Amino acid sequence: MPEKKSILLRIPVELWEQLNRLAQDDLRSMNAQIEYMLRDAVRRRMGGGGAATAEGRSDGDSQGRIKRG
Repeated sequence: MPEKKSILLRIPVELWEQLNRLAQDDLRSMNAQIEYMLRDAVRRRMGGGGAATAEGRSDGDSQGRIKRG
């Protein structure tokens, strides 16, 4: 497993609730959901292809769950 950096993130309650609903819908933890969304945003910003994960897969999140679309 790759090394990860821990951060403290302060967000509005409403945003936390929205993220939590998305995470539940995608069967992810809140942490995995935030990481997935950040990776997707960076990929889009950098102009890359596919939604690659920490392991380099494009079929799910960093915990190996299948992305539903």
